[in-house]
Amino acid sequence: MLRRGLLAWVSRVVVLLVFLCCAVSVLYMLACTPQGDEEQLGLPRASGPTGKEGFQAALQEWEEQHRDYIGSLKRQIAQLKEELQERSERLKAAQYHPSDAAGLGLEQGPPEKTQADLLAFLRSQVDKAEVHAGVKLATEYAVVPFDSFTLQKVYQLETGLTRHPEEKPVRKDKRDELVEAVESALETLNSPVEGSPNQRPYSASDFIEGIYRTEKDKGTLYELTFKGEQKHEFRRLVLFRPFGPIMKVKQEKLNMANTLINIIVPLAKRVDKFRQFMQNFREMCIQQDGRIHLTVVYFGKEEMNEVKGILENTSKAANFRNFTFIQLNGEFSRGKGLDVGARFWKGSNVLLFFCDVDIYFTSEFLNTCRLNTQPGKKVFYPVLFSQYNPGIIYGHHEAVPPLEQQLVIKKETGFWRDFGFGMTCQYRSDFINIGGFDLDIRGWGGEDVHLYRKYLHSNLIVVRTPVRGLFHLWHEKHCVDELTPEQYKMCMQSKAMNEASHGQLGMLVFRHEIEAHLRKQKQKTSSKKT
Repeated sequence: MLRRGLLAWVSRVVVLLVFLCCAVSVLYMLACTPQGDEEQLGLPRASGPTGKEGFQAALQEWEEQHRDYIGSLKRQIAQLKEELQERSERLKAAQYHPSDAAGLGLEQGPPEKTQADLLAFLRSQVDKAEVHAGVKLATEYAVVPFDSFTLQKVYQLETGLTRHPEEKPVRKDKRDELVEAVESALETLNSPVEGSPNQRPYSASDFIEGIYRTEKDKGTLYELTFKGEQKHEFRRLVLFRPFGPIMKVKQEKLNMANTLINIIVPLAKRVDKFRQFMQNFREMCIQQDGRIHLTVVYFGKEEMNEVKGILENTSKAANFRNFTFIQLNGEFSRGKGLDVGARFWKGSNVLLFFCDVDIYFTSEFLNTCRLNTQPGKKVFYPVLFSQYNPGIIYGHHEAVPPLEQQLVIKKETGFWRDFGFGMTCQYRSDFINIGGFDLDIRGWGGEDVHLYRKYLHSNLIVVRTPVRGLFHLWHEKHCVDELTPEQYKMCMQSKAMNEASHGQLGMLVFRHEIEAHLRKQKQKTSSKKT
């Protein structure tokens, strides 16, 4: 009995052990058998990470690969930028120093040949433009005038219907263009190559004014003036943009401390206007500038003593002796008066400013006159701002404001007198060499245009630009019958232009209609109330 039970127990244990061995064998086979690709993606190995962890690991690996690729691209871009910057600097150096162009390897291979051709083209643009010498022009309408500017304003001739004679540069391209020109000039002034070891650094506050003009088929010429290191000393940079990188043409140090201006004024009667002129002269020329000689050429003897008395009183009050009074007989001729005054000077070559008695100018304009003239090279024909009739402009005011408050450059107060060529700065030697005025012209107008055309037909550079410190004061014009038909037409055109703007003249022409409209509106308002 005992033996039979022991055998049964042993048999059960054996069966159980066999079952366990089979189970272990099956599990071992499942764990060690190689799995296909789909099984590996769907079921991670028993000893590996879970499915979520596997995906995270794969994503991290891909992210590292992309990071390495982006880093490689950035390194390549940085290398290309360095090469491009180096190439640009070498090209710019070649523009300033043509002899160094060989260092660029411009003659080696087609790309370098293209750069050499480009550089040669840019320099030919400078040579073609009116930079180093004047260009002979057929008429006064062919000249390309300059516009002038400061850091805040642009003074322009071509206003059209929307632009103003004085305005802030609204268009971004124009604003950026002028800012780039000033910054380029400052960079040149502060360059260790251009400056002296003890030179102070230049900044935008040293910029006085600039003039620029664009010749459509060549480029833009800039002439920028900065304060110098001493009084009456200036620094000028001439830059040119040949529809490409801006190029330095030349740099000058200009000392105007000893540059005397002989202001020549032809006159007949008009004592009150001369008294007003001398008030302005005393303040701007005697008190502020101090480098002026005045020549008054007087026609006839009527009211001559009053004019001489004004001169003598000014001389005594301001201790001023630098004036000349010339008396001529015969009828008034502006051209003859200016010609006689210019030739009367017996000193060294002097800068002449032909001026009328109804002109107001500032001391800043006198320096502009000096800076834009050069004997044998340049004459200056500023475009002055002509004042409208104050009686019309300020007709709706209780009183006309003082003169200094009237001299504001706006559409409503005046216009750029771009058809006038009477106010001009030129050296006496140039005036004599060109032949002076045509003395056969009598009376009003014509002599200034004739002289202007002479300069245009010469090789001198004619600088034509609006200036902010030169004003033509309004006065009533009388066009006499003795004038020739052409002179009378010019006189009447000038008279019409001087009165008021188009809008203001329109209000005067249609004032009866406007008054009738206002009466009707008043009647309607009254009827509604009743």
